[in-house]
Amino acid sequence: MRYRELQVTSNFSFLRGASHPDEMVDQAAAMGYSEIAITDRNSFAGIVRAHVAAKANGIRLIVGCRLDLADGISLLAYPQNTAAYSGLCNLLTLG
Repeated sequence: MRYRELQVTSNFSFLRGASHPDEMVDQAAAMGYSEIAITDRNSFAGIVRAHVAAKANGIRLIVGCRLDLADGISLLAYPQNTAAYSGLCNLLTLG
């Protein structure tokens, strides 16, 4: 069975994550993970660096983000196509 980590927070999530997204992808590959999701807080900021590292390591990057809502609820969002990614980017821009 292949393992995939679905909630990884990078240092782009201020005061929540400590490691650079590319370092986390490198470590995931070293540990034999087949996939990893970078899910920074209300942001896609770590995705580009993670994408470069995932391509170099031959593992699949799952694009996502953690949405922290005003009422205290959090949810993970994984856009499945470019239209969903665009819509989520627009939502994140609104704040």
